[in-house]
Order: sequence, then C-alpha cells, then structure tokens
Amino acid sequence: MLVLVPLALLVGLLLGLLGGGGTILAVPVFVYILGFAPKDAIAHSLLVVGITSLVGSLGHWRAGNVRWRVALIFGAVAMASAVVGARLALLLSGRTQLVLFAIVMLVASVFMMRGRRNVTPAHEQQASRALRPLPIALQASGVGIVTGLVGVGGGFMIVPALTLLGGLPIHHAIGTSLVIIGLNALAGFAGYLDQVTVDWQLVLVFTTMAIVGTFGGTALARHVPAASLRKGFAVFLIAIAAWILFRG
Repeated sequence: MLVLVPLALLVGLLLGLLGGGGTILAVPVFVYILGFAPKDAIAHSLLVVGITSLVGSLGHWRAGNVRWRVALIFGAVAMASAVVGARLALLLSGRTQLVLFAIVMLVASVFMMRGRRNVTPAHEQQASRALRPLPIALQASGVGIVTGLVGVGGGFMIVPALTLLGGLPIHHAIGTSLVIIGLNALAGFAGYLDQVTVDWQLVLVFTTMAIVGTFGGTALARHVPAASLRKGFAVFLIAIAAWILFRG
C-alpha cells in the first residue's frame, strides 16, 4: 500500500500540471503494480481520475478558468459516448484493451511532442464569439468512446480541442478540461459497474493522494516550463507504451 502513495500523487500532479494525463499513468499502475485485471484496472482508474479531476477543477473554477458553456456541451456528449465505449468494451478481451491503450498512449505522445498552437488574444476573442458546437461535439464523441474503451480521460485531446475549436486561453482550457475529464471518466466508470467489483478502500486511498497531487500540480504549473514538461512526459509515454506492447 505504501508504494501507492507516490504513484497516486504523481497521477494528481499530472492532472494539475497538464489538465490531463492521469488515466494514462493510472491504468498501468493498477495493472502492473497492483496486479488488477485490465477491465478492473480501467474501471478503477476511471473512478479515481473522475473524482480527482472534479475536485482539482474547483481551484480553476474559483480562479475563473472554467468555461461552463463549453464544458457542458463537450461534457454531455463525451459522457454519453463514454457509456457507449464501456459497453463496447464487453466485446473486447482485456489483452486487446491494453494493446489499444498502448496505441492511445503513442497518439498522446505525438500531441505532447507537438505542443499546443499559440493562440493570440485577438483569436481567442474571435473564436469565443464564434464558438462551434458541432466540431466540439464531434471531438467530444470520439474522446468519450476512447474513454469507455480503454480508460483514458482524454485530456491530451481535450485541451488542444478547446484551444483550437473553442478559442480558449490555455489556462481556461486546462480548467475546463478537468471538469470534462471528471464527468467523462465517471460516466465511463458507470458503464463498467456490472463488469467489475470495486475495491473501495483502495479507491479512497488512491483518490485522496491524487487530489493532494492536483493541488501541487496546479501550484507548480506557474513555475515549470510547459514545453519541457510536455516533451518529457511524451518520452515517458512512448517508453510505457512500448513496454505494454512488448508484454502484450
């Protein structure tokens, strides 16, 4: 149980720093360190990250960094799609889900390496006035299905989508992303309720430590160079994905 504390803190730290990345780390922790079966690992990861993200978003909400209109549009579609993805997971073996998870990690590493396009204040104002619900809803649908299938909250896709399609400044995109991840992950978890048995004691410990980590990540985000952080995390994702594919 002691090894759980630093790992849970790291999951929360990533959520606070990047507005995503928590489930990408949590699933391997549950599978390869805690010994969970893939479906159980995905379900527990979704529950932990869902609660942690919603709690972590409170600080961003108080700072005015949550755009509720975007969060509700994206979140509603993603939640419905996450349940669909979780039901589709019934058709896949746990091994197949892990392979898909590794592929998603590689895609995430590409997003991390590329970084986010710089958005000027003028573009932010123009895009915010011309918010495009349909492209956002389509992106949300894809994110939700991926969440339900492989247990990834989708922050690495949500944040770029919010900056490019929603015209949000990066701090607003991260804050809004945490709300969406929370809703999305909990909806995905609901789709697994009849497939797994939840270890509530483990969830309580992991979630508590992860929440502490989010507060640390939010504070560090003001001081850590975002580009260096993203690239370092991208290399880490590639290494873990390669190991999962090798094992699988």
